[in-house]
Amino acid sequence: MAGSLSRFDPFAELSALQKQLFSEGLFGLGRRPLPTTDIFTEDDSKLTVEAHLPGFAEGDIEIDVDQGALVIRAEKHEKEEDKGKKYVVRESSSSYYRRIQLPEQADEDAVTALFETGVLRVTVPFKELPSPRKISINRGGPSDAGGGAAS
Repeated sequence: MAGSLSRFDPFAELSALQKQLFSEGLFGLGRRPLPTTDIFTEDDSKLTVEAHLPGFAEGDIEIDVDQGALVIRAEKHEKEEDKGKKYVVRESSSSYYRRIQLPEQADEDAVTALFETGVLRVTVPFKELPSPRKISINRGGPSDAGGGAAS
């Protein structure tokens, strides 16, 4: 009979509610996964940005190069009208925004983008930067030492 007793935990219900709130979102609606963005270089010749945008169409995406940064925006609006229900209009929207500072050697005029099966791939090639110029140091003679007194 002693084995059937269990210890009362006054916080067990609160803990379960907290787990449910953070795992399923507020009111059990669930959290939408955030789009994944991968930024990497390939053989030091280009920068590649891959944005996983499932559910977006090509027309929902805008790409700009602005003041040395790559800007990717995606916005999707869905609108449904159903007069048979209590609500008149049902709308939902999803958006994505990412601003990536480009390196100095980025060739902003040669940026390309490809959108396939929900993945946007933006490629920024690198241009060759001029090498630093060496400055030679001239050796000064005793007559160049300045500070000579005038008679």
